[in-house]
Amino acid sequence: MNPLSILLIGLAMSTDAFAAAVGKGAAMQRRPRLPDALRAGLLFGVIEGVTPVVGWLLGSAASRYITAWDHWIAFGVLLALGLHMIWHGVHPDHEDAPPRRDGFWRMAVLAFGTSIDAMAVGVSLAFLEAPIGVVALVIGLCTLVMVTLGILLGRVLGEGVGRRAEIAGGLVMIAIGAAILYEHLSGAA
Repeated sequence: MNPLSILLIGLAMSTDAFAAAVGKGAAMQRRPRLPDALRAGLLFGVIEGVTPVVGWLLGSAASRYITAWDHWIAFGVLLALGLHMIWHGVHPDHEDAPPRRDGFWRMAVLAFGTSIDAMAVGVSLAFLEAPIGVVALVIGLCTLVMVTLGILLGRVLGEGVGRRAEIAGGLVMIAIGAAILYEHLSGAA
């Protein structure tokens, strides 16, 4: 897996967290400060960085049984995640939800919810024998930066930008899945 693919995965995985952060920043009663945004970014980044490792461990346990189909599974998982991200970008969950103050546990649950796709990516990376430590670190760092920026920009930009970022992230996931499938099928021919 080349460095550009790893960076694109990190950015794509952080777009749903960015969308959630923009929404949180837009809903805050007071203007978000940098320490608040960094705290949220760190929380999201750590959780988003750990979940692909968990997925990779699960995928590694199953990979020896399905190596003939691993590229199709990786493509299917990334296609489903991409379509899911696009769907949520077009149809947000909480358009009419009232603004509320978010404590640590509520933010941790939100961070875990946005990191489920990173766990699924970890499963597909196990089939590709990707360097999971590097990928997880890049996903975590991208998420830290994107969430911090999302919180700070939320008041200015509003939720619309976050939804467009999630759609773009979904398109990137589909493109990466198609590239993986193409590489395996053309290499086998």
